[in-house]
Amino acid sequence: MSLTQRVKLAQELHDGIAQDLVGLGYGLDSLLFNEEDETKRASLRTVRLDINSLIDKVRQEIFELRISANSDKPLSTNNALQEDLTKSFNEIIGNVLQHSQASQLLISIQDNGIGGAQKKSSHFGLQGVSERMDSHHAKIDLQSDFTGTHFTITVPLVDK
Repeated sequence: MSLTQRVKLAQELHDGIAQDLVGLGYGLDSLLFNEEDETKRASLRTVRLDINSLIDKVRQEIFELRISANSDKPLSTNNALQEDLTKSFNEIIGNVLQHSQASQLLISIQDNGIGGAQKKSSHFGLQGVSERMDSHHAKIDLQSDFTGTHFTITVPLVDK
Protein backbone atom coordinates (compact mmCIF):
# COMPACT_ATOMS: atom_id res chain seq x y z
CA MET A 1 0.00 0.00 0.00
CA SER A 2 1.47 3.35 -0.97
CA LEU A 3 1.97 6.20 1.48
CA THR A 4 -0.83 8.15 -0.21
CA GLN A 5 -3.24 5.23 0.16
CA ARG A 6 -2.28 4.79 3.82
CA VAL A 7 -2.82 8.48 4.55
CA LYS A 8 -6.19 8.39 2.77
CA LEU A 9 -7.24 5.32 4.80
CA ALA A 10 -6.07 7.01 8.00
CA GLN A 11 -8.18 10.06 7.17
CA GLU A 12 -11.22 7.91 6.49
CA LEU A 13 -10.75 5.99 9.74
CA HIS A 14 -10.42 9.25 11.66
CA ASP A 15 -13.40 10.94 10.07
CA GLY A 16 -15.58 7.82 10.18
CA ILE A 17 -15.14 5.07 12.74
CA ALA A 18 -13.06 7.06 15.23
CA GLN A 19 -15.54 9.92 15.35
CA ASP A 20 -18.48 7.53 15.59
CA LEU A 21 -16.86 5.77 18.55
CA VAL A 22 -16.18 9.07 20.30
CA GLY A 23 -19.83 10.03 19.78
CA LEU A 24 -20.98 6.71 21.26
CA GLY A 25 -18.69 7.34 24.21
CA TYR A 26 -20.24 10.75 24.85
CA GLY A 27 -23.70 9.21 24.66
CA LEU A 28 -22.71 6.59 27.24
CA ASP A 29 -21.23 9.30 29.47
CA SER A 30 -24.61 11.01 29.45
CA LEU A 31 -26.37 7.75 30.35
CA LEU A 32 -23.84 7.11 33.12
CA PHE A 33 -24.38 10.57 34.55
CA ASN A 34 -28.15 10.10 34.71
CA GLU A 35 -28.26 6.44 35.84
CA GLU A 36 -28.89 5.91 39.55
CA ASP A 37 -28.96 2.09 39.61
CA GLU A 38 -25.40 1.01 40.51
CA THR A 39 -25.70 -2.32 38.70
CA LYS A 40 -26.69 -0.57 35.50
CA ARG A 41 -23.94 2.02 36.04
CA ALA A 42 -21.35 -0.75 36.33
CA SER A 43 -22.58 -2.31 33.09
CA LEU A 44 -22.50 1.04 31.32
CA ARG A 45 -18.96 1.67 32.62
CA THR A 46 -17.85 -1.68 31.20
CA VAL A 47 -19.24 -0.75 27.79
CA ARG A 48 -17.59 2.69 28.07
CA LEU A 49 -14.24 1.04 28.80
CA ASP A 50 -14.68 -1.22 25.79
CA ILE A 51 -15.39 1.81 23.60
CA ASN A 52 -12.31 3.59 25.01
CA SER A 53 -10.24 0.55 24.13
CA LEU A 54 -11.60 0.55 20.58
CA ILE A 55 -10.90 4.27 20.24
CA ASP A 56 -7.30 3.68 21.34
CA LYS A 57 -6.91 0.83 18.84
CA VAL A 58 -8.32 2.90 15.98
CA ARG A 59 -6.09 5.86 16.90
CA GLN A 60 -3.05 3.57 16.96
CA GLU A 61 -3.96 2.21 13.54
CA ILE A 62 -4.40 5.76 12.22
CA PHE A 63 -0.97 6.69 13.59
CA GLU A 64 0.65 3.60 12.08
CA LEU A 65 -0.95 4.22 8.70
CA ARG A 66 0.61 7.68 8.68
CA ILE A 67 4.15 6.44 9.33
CA SER A 68 6.37 7.38 6.45
CA ALA A 69 7.06 4.68 3.86
CA ASN A 70 10.78 5.27 4.49
CA SER A 71 10.50 4.70 8.23
CA ASP A 72 12.84 2.14 9.73
CA LYS A 73 10.07 1.04 12.08
CA PRO A 74 7.83 -1.73 10.79
CA LEU A 75 4.12 -0.97 10.69
CA SER A 76 1.95 -2.35 13.53
CA THR A 77 4.83 -3.18 15.88
CA ASN A 78 2.97 -1.94 18.98
CA ASN A 79 -0.35 -3.48 17.97
CA ALA A 80 1.28 -6.81 17.11
CA LEU A 81 3.13 -6.88 20.43
CA GLN A 82 -0.02 -5.99 22.40
CA GLU A 83 -2.02 -8.63 20.57
CA ASP A 84 0.65 -11.29 21.11
CA LEU A 85 1.00 -10.42 24.80
CA THR A 86 -2.77 -10.50 25.27
CA LYS A 87 -3.09 -13.89 23.59
CA SER A 88 -0.13 -15.26 25.57
CA PHE A 89 -1.49 -14.05 28.92
CA ASN A 90 -4.96 -15.37 28.07
CA GLU A 91 -3.48 -18.80 27.36
CA ILE A 92 -1.39 -18.82 30.55
CA ILE A 93 -4.27 -17.66 32.75
CA GLY A 94 -6.64 -20.12 31.08
CA ASN A 95 -4.24 -22.96 31.84
CA VAL A 96 -3.99 -21.85 35.48
CA LEU A 97 -7.77 -21.69 35.86
CA GLN A 98 -8.42 -25.01 34.13
CA HIS A 99 -5.52 -27.19 35.22
CA SER A 100 -3.46 -25.88 38.15
CA GLN A 101 -5.81 -26.54 41.06
CA ALA A 102 -4.34 -23.37 42.62
CA SER A 103 -6.11 -21.42 45.33
CA GLN A 104 -4.66 -18.07 44.27
CA LEU A 105 -3.37 -16.37 41.14
CA LEU A 106 -0.84 -13.54 41.37
CA ILE A 107 -0.30 -11.37 38.29
CA SER A 108 2.50 -8.82 38.37
CA ILE A 109 3.41 -6.37 35.63
CA GLN A 110 6.27 -3.93 36.02
CA ASP A 111 7.83 -1.37 33.70
CA ASN A 112 10.75 1.02 33.96
CA GLY A 113 8.93 4.01 32.49
CA ILE A 114 8.29 7.48 33.87
CA GLY A 115 5.58 6.44 36.34
CA GLY A 116 2.56 8.56 37.13
CA ALA A 117 -0.07 5.84 36.75
CA GLN A 118 -3.05 6.61 38.97
CA LYS A 119 -6.81 6.59 38.91
CA LYS A 120 -8.18 9.78 37.37
CA SER A 121 -11.78 10.95 37.40
CA SER A 122 -11.79 11.69 33.67
CA HIS A 123 -10.18 8.38 32.63
CA PHE A 124 -11.77 4.98 33.04
CA GLY A 125 -8.95 2.50 32.40
CA LEU A 126 -7.71 1.83 35.94
CA GLN A 127 -11.22 2.35 37.32
CA GLY A 128 -12.46 -0.40 35.01
CA VAL A 129 -9.66 -2.73 36.11
CA SER A 130 -10.64 -2.14 39.74
CA GLU A 131 -14.33 -2.69 39.03
CA ARG A 132 -13.66 -5.91 37.14
CA MET A 133 -11.33 -7.26 39.81
CA ASP A 134 -13.59 -6.19 42.71
CA SER A 135 -16.26 -8.51 41.37
CA HIS A 136 -13.78 -11.39 41.85
CA HIS A 137 -12.66 -10.24 45.33
CA ALA A 138 -9.18 -9.59 43.97
CA LYS A 139 -6.61 -7.36 45.66
CA ILE A 140 -4.95 -4.74 43.48
CA ASP A 141 -1.72 -2.98 44.30
CA LEU A 142 -0.43 -0.12 42.14
CA GLN A 143 2.89 1.58 42.79
CA SER A 144 4.04 4.21 40.35
CA ASP A 145 6.86 6.71 40.63
CA PHE A 146 9.76 8.08 38.59
CA THR A 147 11.36 4.60 38.42
CA GLY A 148 8.32 3.06 36.72
CA THR A 149 5.04 1.36 37.51
CA HIS A 150 4.41 -1.94 39.28
CA PHE A 151 0.92 -3.37 39.10
CA THR A 152 -0.02 -6.51 41.06
CA ILE A 153 -3.34 -8.33 41.09
CA THR A 154 -3.95 -11.17 43.55
CA VAL A 155 -7.03 -13.22 42.72
CA PRO A 156 -8.47 -15.85 45.04
CA LEU A 157 -9.47 -18.93 43.06
CA VAL A 158 -12.43 -20.89 44.39
CA ASP A 159 -13.79 -24.21 43.22
CA LYS A 160 -17.02 -23.98 41.29
